[in-house]
Amino acid sequence: MSDRDFDFEPQPGLPKALPEGETLLWQGSPDSAALAREAFKANWVLGYLLVIAVWRASIAFPDGGFGLSVAVFLPYLALALAAYGVVRLLARAVARAAIYSITTHRVILRIGAALQVTWTIPFTKISSASLATRPMTGTGTIALELVEGQHISYLALWPHLRPGFARKVQPAFRCIPDAAQVARILSDAAQTRVNEPVVSFTTASPIAAE
Repeated sequence: MSDRDFDFEPQPGLPKALPEGETLLWQGSPDSAALAREAFKANWVLGYLLVIAVWRASIAFPDGGFGLSVAVFLPYLALALAAYGVVRLLARAVARAAIYSITTHRVILRIGAALQVTWTIPFTKISSASLATRPMTGTGTIALELVEGQHISYLALWPHLRPGFARKVQPAFRCIPDAAQVARILSDAAQTRVNEPVVSFTTASPIAAE
C-alpha cells in the first residue's frame, strides 16, 4: 500500500503506466451532490442556518411586527444560502479532483483538491468490503477494510473513507454512481487475483452521518 505525490499521470487517476499483465477495469468519481449531502452535510448546514433565521425573525416580531421580522430574516436567509453554496462548491471541487480506479490487481484512490495524493491498495491488503447504497438514486459508498497492520491516516483520506470508523480507518469509494455494479467489478477482480477470495461484500444500510 503506498501513496505517491506529484507523479506525472500517464492516464488520469493512475500514478504511472500499469505494468504488463495488469488491466484497468473501472474508473469513476464521487457524485458531487451526494458528496455534499453525505460528507459535507450541506443540507444540515442549510437547515441549521434557516432555523436561526426563523428564530431571529420570531424574536423581532413582537417589537416591530411583520415588517421588522422580514427585515431581520432576509440577511440570515442570504447567509444560509451563501453558506450552502460554499459547501456545494467545496464538495464539487473535491469530487472533481478524485478519481477512483479498479485494476485486475488493486484499487487506486487519487484524491485531493488542493494537494493531490494517490493511494494504491493491493487486493491482498483488503480483508473485506461493505456497500451502502441510496435506493432511490443508486449512488453509494464502497468501504474497504484493511488487513491487520495496515493503516491510513483519517485526515489524509477524508472524505474518501467510511464514516464512523475513525479508530480503524476504512478507505472508500465515496458517493459513487451505480455503486452496486462497481462493487461486483471489485469483488470479481479481487477473487480472481488472490488464491482465496479475501473481499466479501456485505450490504449495509446507508452509511451514518459523520
